Amino acid sequence: MPFKFERLLVWQKAIDLSLEIDRISKKFPKEELYILNSQIKRATDSIALNIAEGSTSQSNPEFNRFLNYALRSDIEVVSCLFLAQKRNIISNEDFKQIYHKCEEILIMINALKRTITKNKLSNTR
Repeated sequence: MPFKFERLLVWQKAIDLSLEIDRISKKFPKEELYILNSQIKRATDSIALNIAEGSTSQSNPEFNRFLNYALRSDIEVVSCLFLAQKRNIISNEDFKQIYHKCEEILIMINALKRTITKNKLSNTR
């Protein structure tokens, strides 16, 4: 694998989440096409894109900044899920399944952030 991000499990899970969101977004009504549908797809794609972009950074603080963007996008996806559920666009089963994946990604991003911060501190000693 030529790119560092391809080895990151959190990036792989973010790609899987994008595929899952793409699958369920096909069920969204037409009136949501340029509203919630577009928003949830962009937010989901942003998770993997920010992890990838940040992984090529020249510094750990820069990578951490991109991980913060990915984290925010993950939280945005969760908010979109709640809206889709409340509007009866997605099933409770889809909601729970995707919510769990978002939660898992959040935990993994936070763990990666801690590792980066820890490495930064150990490198300055």
